[in-house]
Amino acid sequence: MLKSLQIENIAIIEKASIGFSDGLNVLTGETGAGKSIIIDSINAVTGEKTSRELIRTGESSAFVNALFCDISDNIKALLEENGLPVEADGTLLLQRRLYKDGKNACRVNGMNVTVSMLKSIGMKLINIHGQRDSQELLDAERHIDFVDSFAHNSDLLNKYRESFEKLCLVQSKIRSLQKNEAEKERKIDLLTYQINELEAADIKPGEAQKLNKQKTFLNNSVKLASALKNAVIALNGDGEINGSYSLMNSAQREINSVVSITKELSQLCEMLENAKNTVDEVSGVLDDVLRQLEDIDGDINLIEERLDLLYKLSKKYGQTEEEMLAFLENAKEELENISLSEEKQEELKKEEIKLLEETEALAENLTQCRKTAGEKLSQAIIDELRFLDMPNVIFVCKFSETPFSDKGKDSIEFLISANPGEEPKPLNKTASGGELSRIMLAMKSVLTSKDGADTLIFDEVDSGVSGSAAGKIAVKLSKVAKNAQVLCITHLAQIAAFADEHYFLSKSVVDSKTYTSVKVLNVEERAKELARITFGDNADTMQIYSAEQMIIKAKQQKAQ
Repeated sequence: MLKSLQIENIAIIEKASIGFSDGLNVLTGETGAGKSIIIDSINAVTGEKTSRELIRTGESSAFVNALFCDISDNIKALLEENGLPVEADGTLLLQRRLYKDGKNACRVNGMNVTVSMLKSIGMKLINIHGQRDSQELLDAERHIDFVDSFAHNSDLLNKYRESFEKLCLVQSKIRSLQKNEAEKERKIDLLTYQINELEAADIKPGEAQKLNKQKTFLNNSVKLASALKNAVIALNGDGEINGSYSLMNSAQREINSVVSITKELSQLCEMLENAKNTVDEVSGVLDDVLRQLEDIDGDINLIEERLDLLYKLSKKYGQTEEEMLAFLENAKEELENISLSEEKQEELKKEEIKLLEETEALAENLTQCRKTAGEKLSQAIIDELRFLDMPNVIFVCKFSETPFSDKGKDSIEFLISANPGEEPKPLNKTASGGELSRIMLAMKSVLTSKDGADTLIFDEVDSGVSGSAAGKIAVKLSKVAKNAQVLCITHLAQIAAFADEHYFLSKSVVDSKTYTSVKVLNVEERAKELARITFGDNADTMQIYSAEQMIIKAKQQKAQ
């Protein structure tokens, strides 16, 4: 149960420390004193979504500290599963600091945790039932959730959802394969054309580079051959002129004719001989190159046509030959997949039939479970409402079949008749505010017995209720408080009279700032507060005495 709550800088509460007791804890106070802020603070420390607007004006952060004692074995197991410390004395400390920038700092028994982890623990510690829950009762789409909660059928529901999700996936694949046959034919035509075009081109990696090199060579071959032939003539001569080789021979002969006269000239002859050898060698290389030029087999027009084709294909299928060939392989694979789609579609249809049967069977089991739970829930609600001053009430869980959804094939709506002779009708068309509050209390009382939380919080469960009905609600809350700790915010003296501990919230303004304080009332103060709630701020002695008698009578009823 919730042992104590410390609040800092939450809205108009600068600082407050509240120690809660077993049984029924009632909170009262003037309008705007901060009763709802207590609930907001508990929501925050148990991991619920909060707003930075909750932080007190002028402060950079807010802090909530909640100490629980005598935690259940289920909570201890949850802590151990998540590697969180378990205190030997059975206490559990939850802490959360909220910052203006939206960040959070959460701790469980001193260890840092995420907000989601804080929430998973908090939801097993506390159930908060407020006016919003009453509005949820008006939403017929939520009624199936109430029945499921009562039925405790989460395992069966999860099995159904797993099968349903598989069915949806298979059906989605089938629709995708069947979608737009014309589009499929268009795609086949396009892929076939692309494959044929690329295969006909017979592209080779590195082909364009080779062709460009060959083109450059061919474009310059005439100029190259002419230059080389002129060089050969210059070296060897032709029929009309003497080449350098012939001229060096003549020079060598002339020098040799006078070597006997001057011996020093013999060295020049040797030099001319070497030069002749060099010219002869160059001439041989030039002859080889000229023969290669004569053997070149290439049509410049054909090369240019091929290069033009490769360029056009590169604009469609990829810049390089490798990219174009990769496109070709992908196109072949895609065409093959389309061709196999009919075979795949038949396989999926067989799987769909199997999953339909499985999903149908699970949905039927879910329906039967819900109908059984719905009958029990209806009777339990009727029993609760008759105690809460609605003696002629009829409450029905109306079932209707729907197409498969993630919740099964059921639609459930709560119908009620509060008066004899009236047919049960939807809650949102017949229930008054006071009836809705009692239905909510009855619903939560029934569901709480299955929830397992040790602390229950009722936020203004008395809305729209007065007279004997209010007294019955007080008795019901008191009975619930015998098995669980109950915190109740109320505006009714009949309910406050049954409190085991009564907390009064008041506010004051100091230096243009609002402050809230929380005080535990003694017996005398309780009587004055009940008189204020009933008769106003200026209650007289007799009215206070009447409030005292109300407290005494409530104590007697609780003892019975």
